[in-house]
Amino acid sequence: MNIFADTSGLFALLVNNDFMHIRAKQNFQYFAENNIQLVTSSFVLVETTALLQRRIGLEPVNDFNLKILPLLEIIWVDSIWYTKAVQRLLAQNDREISLVDYLSFEIMEVLQIDCAFAFDKHFEENGFTTYDAGTSLRFC
Repeated sequence: MNIFADTSGLFALLVNNDFMHIRAKQNFQYFAENNIQLVTSSFVLVETTALLQRRIGLEPVNDFNLKILPLLEIIWVDSIWYTKAVQRLLAQNDREISLVDYLSFEIMEVLQIDCAFAFDKHFEENGFTTYDAGTSLRFC
């Protein structure tokens, strides 16, 4: 089973004082114990790195690159993925949802991934399930 890893899940996992940190750790542990592959995009990597760098510092960026990145299947964004994401952004005409999220939705649809490791309401609003070991609604 594959689950898409969003910045909101990865950031919460790496930041001890994030209000979703404990739930993110529970989710990540469940994924490891059940051989669930986390898939993400290079845009999520950039977004996560930028947030960590700006809000927390470079040590978490190093941890992210050394400890988490090797566990992820990464979809590297090329001009085709980028164009699809921009087209979706413009078609949806919603300034509240980021280009990174629209790219994530495109990747999830193409790879037939229904579930995201995310604490971002936009995934559910766009028809995806979010995995959360902290609730009884955790199954995708």
